[in-house]
Amino acid sequence: MLPSRAAIVATAGESIARGSKSFAAASKLFDRKTRERAQLLYAWCRACDDLADGQDHGHGMTAVTDAEARLAVIREKTQAALDGHWVGDAAFDALRIVVAETDMPHRFVWDLVEGFALDAADWRPRSENDLYRYSYHVAGTVGCMMAVIMGVKPDDDAVLDRACDMGLAFQLANIARDVEEDDRVGRCYLPEEWLVEVDIPPGQHMKPPFRSRLAMLMRRMAAKAEAHEASARAGTPALGWRSAWAVLAAAGIYGDIARKVAARGEHAWDHRVTTSGFEKIGWIARSLGQAIRRKSLYPPVSRDGLWTRPR
Repeated sequence: MLPSRAAIVATAGESIARGSKSFAAASKLFDRKTRERAQLLYAWCRACDDLADGQDHGHGMTAVTDAEARLAVIREKTQAALDGHWVGDAAFDALRIVVAETDMPHRFVWDLVEGFALDAADWRPRSENDLYRYSYHVAGTVGCMMAVIMGVKPDDDAVLDRACDMGLAFQLANIARDVEEDDRVGRCYLPEEWLVEVDIPPGQHMKPPFRSRLAMLMRRMAAKAEAHEASARAGTPALGWRSAWAVLAAAGIYGDIARKVAARGEHAWDHRVTTSGFEKIGWIARSLGQAIRRKSLYPPVSRDGLWTRPR
């Protein structure tokens, strides 16, 4: 007997609980239908990321020696899910369900897979534009998919741009927090032009003599994350109040990661930056008021100067 939708949703709920306490907390603020679909999408994203990076629910990343083979598996199973077939893998069957229920544009799905392809090719950003292009593929497109799950029309580019901004903000925070972990497996997502600008030799950014310069770059990264977070908040009036509540809570919880990295300076990587349970509760409470007053708190603001996703 094939597993039921309820069983796949339950497995997806377990995945988000194990993989991200921040996203798990925020997802509980959605209405039931939206929460289930968000968890289904997360399960697929998490499974692909784990397969690509040789990790378990985002933990214990290791250097992989068969990146192209892993990418081929992701592509094959993703295509099967988009074709509406039972895949026999709960995470990819989760994708099949959420795409069918929301009419999710397939281009967003493949844009995310392209992010895994960049990692498989050991790609490194040379410019700031490269950094944003990568961040779009691995996170900005997830913001777009989440917006569709929350009821945004797939052709509403103005709102999707704001949703993409949220994903970009999260990814820039991730890069700042995980720079040491990435370095251990031979990865670096800091633009080469940034490193050249502060005279950090290739592959040396985690060495003690360069920590103060790295901290300066991470303050820049945090500032850019905060700019995209502010833009994303301006998109919440287009959402229902419960979806806006979840988005604003996630923005605060995850935004704190970039802010803490910037505040800790050279010691940002002594211990992994996290938000505590108490801090999560605080943001959930604060974001309720923000969601209720979102139309007055977050009027339309220009995105001039911010990177914009490809059309």
